[in-house]
Amino acid sequence: MGVGRQKAQAMAEFRDIYWWSADGLRLHAHDYPGAADVPPVLCLPGLTRNARDFADVARTIAPGRRVIALDFRGRGESGYAKDPMTYVPLTYAQDVVALLAEQGIERFACIGTSLGGIVTMLLAGMVPGRITGALLNDVGPEIEAAGLSRIRGYVGKPSTWPTWMHAARGVQEGNAAAYPDWTIEKWLAMAKRLYRLNSAGRIVLDYDMKIAEPFRLPGGEAGPDMWRALAGLSGVPVLVVRGAASDILSADVAARMVAALADAALVTVPRVGHAPMLDEPAVQPALQHWLARSGNRVAD
Repeated sequence: MGVGRQKAQAMAEFRDIYWWSADGLRLHAHDYPGAADVPPVLCLPGLTRNARDFADVARTIAPGRRVIALDFRGRGESGYAKDPMTYVPLTYAQDVVALLAEQGIERFACIGTSLGGIVTMLLAGMVPGRITGALLNDVGPEIEAAGLSRIRGYVGKPSTWPTWMHAARGVQEGNAAAYPDWTIEKWLAMAKRLYRLNSAGRIVLDYDMKIAEPFRLPGGEAGPDMWRALAGLSGVPVLVVRGAASDILSADVAARMVAALADAALVTVPRVGHAPMLDEPAVQPALQHWLARSGNRVAD
């Protein structure tokens, strides 16, 4: 199947939706249609990522449930902020709340990867009782110093390539330790999620380089007390997914998360670092079980 046909097929699976933030940014998400009588699943991406990361996950969930995969401000098709100090988890969470109001969504489940998991924990306190389940992908209330140092070393640094294959090789060079078993096809797919083609014909990172500014400040990667935020998810099904080689979520913190919550399970993905893509065989049974348990009928 040609690239153009593949793109057209993918585009047909979702519709683009837009909404406005409190400070006037036009924000964007991919909306995959699904059953209206169960809470939708919101997919929240990592720091430098976007809605495209969740295409495969969305296909496994929809049309059984509606899936909304977001571009946080400064990523993908969402607007870039005039004030880079708004590139913080609390503002991202406020943007999600604005989406819920725009779409008339009362109850929902969340899949949050890395930064998206932090936002999920914050949402639990901001909209109590409205989250029906949470999948926290390779992130927790405590973040490993080694992982933070690694991320701070690359985020906000421009990277351009002449071809998609060059971009794929570049992504592979920077992430081989996290995905040692990936083929070039997987690296190419990741490059097309992470980069875009600009007007000059160059392949460039698909986010505002200024997202790095608050992240480099002490505490800029999370909130003041994320263990308290995690506690807001008590009473709903929580699935913690951890890459066995993760430098962001330690095995100890993951175990403490599960112990702290009334209804939580842990899946560790072998031979994967930060962060699992959620299509791994080790994840699939637990993901399906979590989906079933977090999908209480809207009328319940």
